[in-house]
Amino acid sequence: MKRAFLRLVLPAIALVGVAARAEQHPTRPPGEADLWPGAPSLERSALIAAVLDRNPSVEAARQAWIAAAAAVPQAGRLDDPMVSYSIAPLSIASSEADFGAVATFTQSLPYRGTLRLRREVAEATAAAAAERIDEARQRLAAMASFLFDDYWLVERALSITQEHIELVESFQRVAASRYATGMASLQAPIQAEVEAAHLLHRQVVLRTERRRLVARLNALLHRPAGASLPPPPERLDVDPPAAEGDEGAAPSRPEVAAGRAEVDALRARVALERLRLKPDFEVMASYNSMWDMEPHRWMVGAGLRLPVRRQRLHAAIAEADARLAAAESELAALSDSVAAEVEEALATAEEAGHVVRLYRNRVLPAARDQVAAARAGFETGDGSMLDLIDAERSLLAAELSHEEAVADVATARTALDRALGRMPAAPDTTSPRASRADSAVGDQP
Repeated sequence: MKRAFLRLVLPAIALVGVAARAEQHPTRPPGEADLWPGAPSLERSALIAAVLDRNPSVEAARQAWIAAAAAVPQAGRLDDPMVSYSIAPLSIASSEADFGAVATFTQSLPYRGTLRLRREVAEATAAAAAERIDEARQRLAAMASFLFDDYWLVERALSITQEHIELVESFQRVAASRYATGMASLQAPIQAEVEAAHLLHRQVVLRTERRRLVARLNALLHRPAGASLPPPPERLDVDPPAAEGDEGAAPSRPEVAAGRAEVDALRARVALERLRLKPDFEVMASYNSMWDMEPHRWMVGAGLRLPVRRQRLHAAIAEADARLAAAESELAALSDSVAAEVEEALATAEEAGHVVRLYRNRVLPAARDQVAAARAGFETGDGSMLDLIDAERSLLAAELSHEEAVADVATARTALDRALGRMPAAPDTTSPRASRADSAVGDQP
């Protein structure tokens, strides 16, 4: 899994200008206090906790749930009754007629079962909204964890690049000394200078990428984009993903639980649409003072809605059925996607773990030996500066690939947590590990 920030695709001059402007202006805006005062490094758990506390998406999901929950008591109640009062205005000042007025009371009564189904729809909708809160929290936590890994990796790449700048500068000093004594050509120190310039260019690119990642992290933290962050830790200590529990992944995902609640709401809505084929009722009572015969002044009655527009009602049922079928298909697709995410995370961890061990045990020692041999050969006149630079480039690529594999293990663990519906958390070193995870990482440095 190669990260785009390691591709040197931006013009060097533009990048140098960006870096220069970054140095001229402080990154912390006035009035923005540190979230972690005095912290020597940014820890994953502290970052996730701050994101969940500050990001407005969580509050938006919570307010959506409050709104949905408030609809439940509304849905299970009758509509408010209607009371009307009217008068005969010409009777007010008339000397020939008594004052005339009519008072009416009306209450609608939906068909039996309608209120229960309305409440079921509202309750299922509120349950889905509650699950969306957990979904928002897990999504934000995973995003923060992924960005933390990228932040750590770019910082490690910067550190490695600085070490190689110093290494190439030492090559350049050796080459200049040998040129001064006539034991090497002028081309040797020039070649070292060119390689040092390439490394400086890489450093500018990485600093720009770090600035971009800090801006994205600050966006999650609901802070100004230029606010400062503590540096990441030097080591990325993380357990490999555990394979146990992956078969039960779908029920624990809040998206799946929300999807099920939404399906329940749509099922109740289908039943509700079918009830619209039944008549709704209305009861009423009125008093009319303008009737001459007093027994006729009080009236009671009933009314009903006649579901005679059958084509419209059947179309509404077909619409509700189609929405239900679509939601059920989306839920099935989501369950399949969850299972694929679990397997993909475990496969990524396996690959990254193999790469970590391969580079740590074989590639890195060989690359360092190659640099030492090439340097000794150049200093004794048996090798060229190009051989030494090629060896240095191979070591640089190996070191960067090793650190990237370490970050990939951490990323895979977060991806597995996300797939299983768990919050990314600090690894539990006492928990048992599955056999696949053990073979994936081994004793990580």
